[in-house]
Order: sequence, then C-alpha cells, then structure tokens
Amino acid sequence: MNDAPVTADGNGKGGMKRLLADGRFRRLWSAQMVSGIGDWLVIGLLIPMVSSLSGGSSFAVAGILIAKIIPALVLSSVTGALVDRFDRRKTMIVADAVRFVLVLILLTTNSLLAIYVVVLLMETASLFFWPARNALIPYLVEEGDVTAANGVMYTTQQASMLVGLTASGAILAGFEAGVRAIIAADLPVVDYFAGLAAPALLGPRAGFFLDALTFVFSALVVASIKVDARAAADGERFRVSMLGRDALDSFRFLRGHRELRGLLVTIFLAILGGGAIIPVGLDYVKSLTSGVLFAEPIAWLEQVSGSPQTFMLVFMAAGMFVGALVVPGLERSLSLQLLFAGSVAGFGLSMLGFASVGVYGVAGLFAAVAGACIATLTVAGNSYVVHTTADEVRGRVFTALESVIRVALLLSMVVMAPLNDIIGGYVIRFVQENGLAPERLALTGPRITLQLSAAIVLAAAVWGFVALRWKECAEDLEEGCE
Repeated sequence: MNDAPVTADGNGKGGMKRLLADGRFRRLWSAQMVSGIGDWLVIGLLIPMVSSLSGGSSFAVAGILIAKIIPALVLSSVTGALVDRFDRRKTMIVADAVRFVLVLILLTTNSLLAIYVVVLLMETASLFFWPARNALIPYLVEEGDVTAANGVMYTTQQASMLVGLTASGAILAGFEAGVRAIIAADLPVVDYFAGLAAPALLGPRAGFFLDALTFVFSALVVASIKVDARAAADGERFRVSMLGRDALDSFRFLRGHRELRGLLVTIFLAILGGGAIIPVGLDYVKSLTSGVLFAEPIAWLEQVSGSPQTFMLVFMAAGMFVGALVVPGLERSLSLQLLFAGSVAGFGLSMLGFASVGVYGVAGLFAAVAGACIATLTVAGNSYVVHTTADEVRGRVFTALESVIRVALLLSMVVMAPLNDIIGGYVIRFVQENGLAPERLALTGPRITLQLSAAIVLAAAVWGFVALRWKECAEDLEEGCE
C-alpha cells in the first residue's frame, strides 16, 4: 500500500439512499441499533449496582472500566487474526450468542468478582464482534459508499446512546407494563414461569434481560444476511500456530505504512487528552451556573435526567449524531486525511471552549460541537483504514485501532483524574492561604485540567497535519487525490 491521500470516489454521491435501500445493509443497521440501546440500558444499571454493592467505592466502579479494557490489551492481536481467518458474519453471530449467555448471569449474581468476570468476557466477545462488523461492511456496499456506510453505523451508535440515556426509564417502564399485562392474562404456561421469572423481569435488573434479548435479535438478523465474508488470506487452513505469525504480519504492515502510523498516533494523543472530558468534565459541570436564559431548561433537565451532569452526555451524543450525518457530504469535497486532522483540531478547540465558559447552556453547545468532531474523526479514520488496507489484514488493523483507543482512554482516566485532584487540592490551599472566596475563583482544578487536556488534543491535531498527506490532496483535489 502507498501513502497517497485518499477520498471516496464519485460513487459516494447518493450513497446514503442506496444504503437505505439495500436490504442486507439495512438488516445490519437494525441489529446494531437494537443491540446498542440494550447496551446503554445495561451501562445505566451496572454502575449504580456496583456502587451499591461496594458501599460507594469509586475504585469498585473503576473496576468496570478496567475489566472492559484488559481484553483489548491482552487479546487484540489474537482476535484480529481470528477475525481475518473466519467468516465475519458467523463471527458476529457467535459473539452475540456468547454475550447473550453472559448477560443473563448478571440477573442472578451480587458478587463483584462475578460481575467483573462477566464484563471482561463480554468485552472479549465484543473484540470479535466490532472488527468483524467493520470488516463486513465492504462486502455489503460499493467501494464508493464505504464512508457513507461508516457514517450511518456511527450515527446509529450515537442514536442508540441517545435513546438508551434519555429514555431508559420509559423503556423499562414499558417493558414492565407489558410483562404485567401478560401475567394478568392468566395463561397456564405464563403462570408456571411467572414465579421464577417475575423477580428478574419486574425488578431493577430487567434491563439485563432486555439486553440479552437484543443479542438474540442481533444474531438472528445478522444470520439472515446472505454474504460470503471470509477473507481469502492465503489459502491456508487455519492453525493455532498462525496466530503469532498473523500478529507479526500486522505489525510489519503498520511499520511499513507511515501515514497509517501517523493516524494511530494522532488518535492516541487525541483520546489521551479528550478522555478527560468524562471524569473531569462531569465534575466541572457541577460548578457551572444556569444563566438567565437557561434557568428553566436546566430545572427541567434535572427532572427528566436526574442531574444536569448526566444530561451533558446527551449534548455530546447529539453532536456525534449530527456529525456522523454530515461526514458523507464532507468527504466528497475533502480528503479523508484533511477531514480527520481538521476534526481533531475542532475537537481540541471545542474542548477548550467547554473548559473556559461558566454557563451550562454555552458549555452544552461546546460539548455538542466536540461530539460532532469526535464523530467526524472516527468515521473518517475508519474509512481511511478501509481504503488503504488489504482485506486480509483489515480486521487486524481495526483491532489495533480499537486497542489504541482503549489504551489511550485508560491512560487518560488514570492520569487526568488524579491530576485533577492534585490541581484542585493546590487551588483550594491557595484560596485558603490567601483568604479568597472560592465561589469567585475563575481557575478551578477541573477547569485547569480540562484546558491542559485540550492542549494535548490540539497537539495531536498538529501531529496529524504533519503526519498525514492532506496538503498534497488539497492541491490535487480535482484529480481525486489518487
């Protein structure tokens, strides 16, 4: 592969309509949408459940994140090699079946150890599912529609997050009402199972059962997609000894692809800084004022979402949703390299704006812009991988990309959250020693930490502009940047 600047070809125009009209792609889309909503329901249940079981330990809650990241660190090269050796569609079906069985365990256990093990194993299965899905998309759509397809999938991911975060209470209430109506029907079979299942179906863990059903739905829908999605690696039959060789092949490929290495480094730095917007940003939101224009909306948000901190995630998710919608239009006039590096810069600037305002509504607007930039850089990055990697190593490259994201996020959580505590402690001591009023302090610990984090993201953007050949493409855009 060469390092030539990349854009989608002219067939990208109108690609969205073709995607929506394609039955196979539409089934893949519906499977992800339903499964994604179930996953966000579980996230909303799992964190308070672990917090309650551990007596409010923040370290116990952090254990969930650690359990989700460990599989990517240990198994990424193995899972990537397997994805490239087996039919991608069948790999997704098996992963859904495994996750269905595992999530049911959460209905019956109060053991923190068991919960961590289940989360770890579910994440391991997901390591097979997501690279297989990304590698399956080129089998379902035309080459010129790959970016549009990635945009639709990313949009779906954010839409499921929006629904799962904002309507989880309504979904669980509707499910419980349906279960009660079925029980009230007094059917013999229902009466037999009601005593066993009702506590799980009507209790606070009903979301786990719903998530299990989404995995069944996803597996059945993916099974209905007729496509031969086995990569023709080299004609050899699979042997366990190939895993190490395939992992080395993927590292050799990355070593020889300068621009792809630059993309991965840019993503790593962007997430290292940008990851602070979750643990530190939600702490920072508590210090924001509602402002004259936002007083009534903020009071309403507290009623429907429980807290304005939680709803700030909805602003980000809404931005991600919109960003993913506009990517297919942008990629027709910009190279993927320029689109990617520019969106990293936009993310850093919007994060800096988020950290520098004192009004909740304005911060929410910056959070939405940050979400749009995150969507754009993700979709552009995924499309760049598809356009510049051979099919036989594509699964491994996507797995490497996922590993980079997870490692950077873990480091961001480990470094930025303690840094916030250190800076915050120093600010408090400074205020006390100088007799200042804390409520009038402009530079708080979270604000300083977020501004430093934004500087890291902006540094990542600079790296991206240097490492990616966007300028050559901009100068030769009319020729398609080939």
